[in-house]
Amino acid sequence: MLLHAFPFSSAMWLGQREGLASHCRVITPDLRGFGGSRLGDDQPSLDAMADDVAELLDAEGIDRAVIGGQSMGGYVTMALCRRHPDRVRAVILADTKAAPDTPEAAANREKTAQRVLSGETLADTVPNLVGSTTLTSRPMVLGRIRGLVQSAPPDAVAWASRAMATRPDSFDTLRSLRVPALVLVGEEDRLTTPADAEAMRDALPTAHLEILPKAGHLSAIETPESFNHSLTDFLTRLQQL
Repeated sequence: MLLHAFPFSSAMWLGQREGLASHCRVITPDLRGFGGSRLGDDQPSLDAMADDVAELLDAEGIDRAVIGGQSMGGYVTMALCRRHPDRVRAVILADTKAAPDTPEAAANREKTAQRVLSGETLADTVPNLVGSTTLTSRPMVLGRIRGLVQSAPPDAVAWASRAMATRPDSFDTLRSLRVPALVLVGEEDRLTTPADAEAMRDALPTAHLEILPKAGHLSAIETPESFNHSLTDFLTRLQQL
């Protein structure tokens, strides 16, 4: 199961649904308010998103799954590991981090929430989401990302921004995991850097880190072939355990 980044929907995983279909069953839900999902009336919380994922596993009749997430999806994955560790067969944490927001970062998320609720778009954030290689050499990818950002529902964007701002430190959660883990990060990621990925790798008892060349914060979209290759290798190793 792959959990999408902010402010996207499950549509971001098109390359993974196609690229991994011959290797495994791939489930890509829309997190609260994004894509085709309801936002509901709950207070902003990544825990609520994690509980949604557990309910989806119940609905699909799945006891345990490999759970992976990129950026915000990684935060939800860590919340799931904290709240429902028995549902996790292995974890994939891509372009995310275990540290909570600083006060400055949390304040910026509130500004983001207020911007979108007032009718502004987040189109100006796109250059920060991708690596320098994508900015200069992948116009089609850049256009797709911009379209996905502009189609995000404002209420969901504001809710998720506020949920991420209040997330806890997840390092203790990672230290307590007893399942295999794959940590991925784009070498050009400026939002959750390779240093953040190394810190997660070091906290996890059983983890493998891969740095994806010529990719930024959205490595699954920017370099889907490399991303999928890393996932396929990881899943193959899991089957051999």
